[in-house]
Amino acid sequence: MFRDRREAAERLIERLAYLKTENPLILAIPRGAVPMGRRMADALNGELDVVLVRKVGAPGNPEYAIGAVDEAGHVALEPAATYYRKDAVDREVERQRTLIEERRRRYTPVRSAVDPSGRIVVVVDDGSATGATMAAALNALRARGPERLIAALGAAPPDTVARLEALADKVVCLEASPHFRAVGQFFADFGQVEDEEVIALLGREGD
Repeated sequence: MFRDRREAAERLIERLAYLKTENPLILAIPRGAVPMGRRMADALNGELDVVLVRKVGAPGNPEYAIGAVDEAGHVALEPAATYYRKDAVDREVERQRTLIEERRRRYTPVRSAVDPSGRIVVVVDDGSATGATMAAALNALRARGPERLIAALGAAPPDTVARLEALADKVVCLEASPHFRAVGQFFADFGQVEDEEVIALLGREGD
C-alpha cells in the first residue's frame, strides 16, 4: 500500500529515472493523477500537461466503465456497452465530451494541449481497474506520433496491465495485484483532488 499519491509518484520516478535527460512529456489523467504528474515532471526534468479522456459509465451505474472518449472526440466502447440501450449510451458519451471541453478551457485557458509529436510521452494515472480510460488515452496519443509511449500506473489488475502492454511501448505498474478491487485500496490517503489544485499544478513551473 502507498501512503498517498506522492509516494506512488516517487516510486514511479525511481523506475523512470533514465528519462531525466530526455525532456519527457508527462501527461496526467485528471484529476487524481495530476499531483503525481507534477512531481514526476519536476523530478524527471520534463513538461507537464493533462490528457483529457473521460470514462463512459454504464447507464444507471456510472462507476462501471463501458468505454471512454478522448479529447479529439473518438469513442472506444467495451463489449459490455452492447447490453445497454444505444440512446442511453450516446447521451453519456455526449455528456463526457462536453465535460472534456469544459475541463480544457478551465485547466489551460491560455494555451492549447502540448503537442506529443516526436516526444517521449509518459501517461500517468494513480490506477486503473478496466484500463478503458488509459487505453483511450494511449490510442489517442499514438495517432499523434510520439517517439515513445509509456503508461505509468500505481495499481491495476494483471489483465489490465496485459491489455495496456499491447498499446504502449512500455508499461510501468507498481502494483499489479490479482486481488485488485478498486484503486483506492492501495492508498492509505486517497483524497479527492479538486479542480483548483489541478489548475494550480498545471500553472506553475517545475521546481
